[in-house]
Amino acid sequence: MGYNPKTSSPRPSPQPSRHQGANSALIIFAKAPIPGQVKTRLCPPLTADEATTLHGSFVLDTLERTRTAVAKLKLPFDRFLACSPSSTAVFFKIMEERQSVNLIDQEGDDLGRRMSRTFDTLFARGYRRVLIVGTDVPSLPLDSYKQALALLENHDLVLGPARDGGYYLIGLNKPMPALFENIPWSTDRVLALTREKAGTLGLSEALLPEWRDIDTLDDLQALIDASAMDAKKPKHEQSFSGRTAGTLQLLAKRLRSRA
Repeated sequence: MGYNPKTSSPRPSPQPSRHQGANSALIIFAKAPIPGQVKTRLCPPLTADEATTLHGSFVLDTLERTRTAVAKLKLPFDRFLACSPSSTAVFFKIMEERQSVNLIDQEGDDLGRRMSRTFDTLFARGYRRVLIVGTDVPSLPLDSYKQALALLENHDLVLGPARDGGYYLIGLNKPMPALFENIPWSTDRVLALTREKAGTLGLSEALLPEWRDIDTLDDLQALIDASAMDAKKPKHEQSFSGRTAGTLQLLAKRLRSRA
């Protein structure tokens, strides 16, 4: 398994700008699918190539589902893909062309600083509400984005709690760099400390429903089980893409053989 999309030579990226009528920005935070640099907590039992394939499929899922959410629910979002290590990676250029998404670079030496700078950049471009979502929630309900947007009308901060103590989504209606300072990223204290800091800063907050992101083998097994149940639903009710469902089925077989 490996991730190797085919395309012609990428074109230079235009400078992203705010579209007329779109007063909100939806930013997908993503790493390029490079073996050994993504989903490393799943290796072993997954190989680096298997983890990379899974991650690449998750990125595509998030791009496709956010695109569907914006169109189907008529949300006033411009979509951005915040890229690491660089928006010049061929994978991201392909996503820009095929998914009609604006590319920006993640800038900063830790996750908090990268998110804070991204918020600052998008608010400086005139957006009133800005959401950041990760790529580890491939079956997140489309209505979550509508809920988050609505909550930001009456709250300064919206968070999507993850079951591991972090969050899968964060939204703000104004820049708030202090919210991201001195947080122990990639720990089970991220959500609690962020909420505590929000209270100290006088921010009103709202929470979306809890969702599981995919960091550990237990998370992966839960996703495999959820995908199997999802496959029993009518096609139009399914949350998982055929691509990710197929990848998870194959990984399940391989994990059983290795056990």
